[in-house]
Amino acid sequence: MTNAELQNSISTWNPEFTFTEEATEFLTLTVAKEDWYKIAQKLKFTPELDFDYLFCVTGMDYGTDLGVIYHLRSTKFGHEMVVKVNTSDRENANIDTVSDIWRTAEFHEREIHDLFGIYFNNHPNMQVLILPEGWEGYPLRKDYDDPVNMIIR
Repeated sequence: MTNAELQNSISTWNPEFTFTEEATEFLTLTVAKEDWYKIAQKLKFTPELDFDYLFCVTGMDYGTDLGVIYHLRSTKFGHEMVVKVNTSDRENANIDTVSDIWRTAEFHEREIHDLFGIYFNNHPNMQVLILPEGWEGYPLRKDYDDPVNMIIR
């Protein structure tokens, strides 16, 4: 499917969805965190979409909001898209896991939790992955202060 065809198909679920192309080849859909899990299921299990491969998951700190960016591909049809899910609650940042839909999310969500502090609801193993036990703070957040390991320019 082309980006326009993807957008038309997905828009039937909710005509108020926000789509952008952001100067990339990917159609980008921004969804509310409360809707993310159900939309993820539809993206994978709707036969004409069949987004069966989650190939990249990225955490983001936008300054006021935290977010997760998911890159999806259909290996059957060859189309790709991006889904962005944000939360404005920096103190209790949480988004539903999609690790039971796409197994590749399991590792990436743990990494994002370590580095950005976003908790993934219903994740099967939210244990520390990268940082040493007892590490305080989230090193990839813009407000992270680390005077001991600060890079001097």
